[in-house]
Amino acid sequence: MCGIVGLFLKNQSLQSDLGRLTSLMLRELCDRGPDSAGFAVYGAETTGATKICMVNRNGAVDWHAVARQLGAATGADVSVETVEDHAIFRTSGAGDTARKWLIDNVSAAYVLSQGQSIEIFKGVGDPAAIVTRLDLEHRSGTPTIGPTPMATESAVTIAGSHPFSTGDDTCLVHNGSLSNHNRLREQLVRRGERFQTENDSEVAAAYLASRMRAGDTLEGALENGLKDLDGFYTFVVGTRDGFAVIRDPVACKPAVIAETDDWVAMASEYRAIAPLPGAAHARIWEPAPATVYAWSRAA
Repeated sequence: MCGIVGLFLKNQSLQSDLGRLTSLMLRELCDRGPDSAGFAVYGAETTGATKICMVNRNGAVDWHAVARQLGAATGADVSVETVEDHAIFRTSGAGDTARKWLIDNVSAAYVLSQGQSIEIFKGVGDPAAIVTRLDLEHRSGTPTIGPTPMATESAVTIAGSHPFSTGDDTCLVHNGSLSNHNRLREQLVRRGERFQTENDSEVAAAYLASRMRAGDTLEGALENGLKDLDGFYTFVVGTRDGFAVIRDPVACKPAVIAETDDWVAMASEYRAIAPLPGAAHARIWEPAPATVYAWSRAA
């Protein structure tokens, strides 16, 4: 099934090379999920503003008109930058308010992420072509995650592509399937969560975001997920400060982690890690079942 990767750079001098290194990893796994691809990059943080990434469903969207309407509706300053069929809005207002307005009022596009650092990009088709078209190779930052998914719980659409993000500067990629996502979706909707797809992975992302809004650390949210999320999964979760990896108690979905003094990488197969500098001398292991592995810039 899906091929997923995550890369966290501990050496700041490598940050400008983040996109190129992640591109190498994703290209190695194209045959695991030829349907689509996406990636989340955590780059420079905005000051006094929230970034919201969107992608159109099909056809053109007048992003500048959307920016004007969003600003008028929220009373905030809003600017927009376009990247192919994506848009990155920057608003001085509350990110949650802007996200909800965009979901409710821009039916021709999907909201992909919000936060001070995160940017998510997605596409349908050959993953290598998507990586090239959206210029992943020239993006910089600290952590990045991305999948080349094969659709199992949704149709092959841009909305069904990973990563999924429903919380501020938080996103998730997932190899596997959840059996109780419909019940969890109903519970999360009652708590105010907004969904844009029927995908089980969006439910997992919303669950973690909800737990962290309630006060859990990332590690705590994942540990609670072991009790509340039924199914088979390997998750990679990105945050502004780092990322985490967890497998379900059965751990039937493949995963490998490698670490050097310069970086930590996770992938569905070692061949995605092999092109990284120093991989031959990395500490390499298969993550244990029901165990949270987390790295942070704050550590």
